[in-house]
Amino acid sequence: MFVASIVMVVLLSVFPVYFTPLMGIRTVEQVFSEDKDLVLKKDWEPIEKISPHLYLAVIASEDQKFLSHGGFDWEAIESAFKGNKSGKQLKGGSTISNQTAKNVFLWPGRNFVRKGLEAYFTVLIELMWGKERILEVYLNVIEMGDGIYGAEAAAQYYFKKPASDLNRQEAALIAAVLPNPIRWRPDKPTDYIRKRQSWILRNMRNLGEVKFEE
Repeated sequence: MFVASIVMVVLLSVFPVYFTPLMGIRTVEQVFSEDKDLVLKKDWEPIEKISPHLYLAVIASEDQKFLSHGGFDWEAIESAFKGNKSGKQLKGGSTISNQTAKNVFLWPGRNFVRKGLEAYFTVLIELMWGKERILEVYLNVIEMGDGIYGAEAAAQYYFKKPASDLNRQEAALIAAVLPNPIRWRPDKPTDYIRKRQSWILRNMRNLGEVKFEE
């Protein structure tokens, strides 16, 4: 299993990720649901064909220390631990690297075994993929709606344009719904999503341009 995990990570550092465990779970749920149609929209695009506004928006929304941490935001983890321990609403300290490892290699869940494997795969992809590849995979596999996965599918479905043409406002709306893409839609934003969009746009201005190491 150890060798197999290394091989998988090495292979996926080069080859596109066309299917994930979450996609399989959601597809099964749709098949057995009486009020849902079977939908699976996904199109792999290299990061060069994804608008820089989108990956800046995702970093601004999900993980502002993404380019500087080693896969774990220890300050966020400590803050989440203290909040959860005090009985407040449960919060996580997941980074984009954590979410990518979970989405590509594992299943949804909060048990210690799953979290331990998530940490293991996070270390592997940080060592073997690097930040640009992690973000590229994340933007291609992340759930962005009911049966919609990845930036290209989301851009085409919600805004009728390729992911490369998304503007700042559209990118911020997509990032705003990521905490719960089944409940919210970027093309039909609620007042709450509009507030998140404004917050994300401010963070995007503060972060400036995303630059990857050569």
